[in-house]
Amino acid sequence: MNSTMSLHLAPIVAAVAALLLTGCGHQATVPLSVSADHSAGDRSVLEGEWEYEDGGAVVLRLDDQGNGTYAFKDGRFETIQLNGRTWIGKWSQKENDREGGFVVNLSADAMEGDGTWWYERIGANRSPSEKGGTFHLTRKTSMTRLGDTPPAP
Repeated sequence: MNSTMSLHLAPIVAAVAALLLTGCGHQATVPLSVSADHSAGDRSVLEGEWEYEDGGAVVLRLDDQGNGTYAFKDGRFETIQLNGRTWIGKWSQKENDREGGFVVNLSADAMEGDGTWWYERIGANRSPSEKGGTFHLTRKTSMTRLGDTPPAP
């Protein structure tokens, strides 16, 4: 590679490196290595009621895709990806016009997990300076579909 080409690529390489190092401004980080205890894409392990603890407790009700609602501020939870024990998604609250993202590291049995959340938007502000936080999830119930019930002996 000649020196002229290197000079032209240097700013691009620096910009890409800066984006990778800063994580686009999010406070949370996603682990690079993920355990494969749960098959990728099998979101049915998320279905049911979960207790979300972040100072207070809120119940999340999730469908077989890991999407659902919670009562606080007319909240919504959306699963984007489940890869091994790493659960990645978005949340929104209609009543206070906020949304953001989250990452949860589930236990090996998928009965609980520790997570980090952050803001992506507060009202019209798409670069809020407010920090997110951490939380703990505990499975309250799981929904059993009839097809999952074993046959009688």
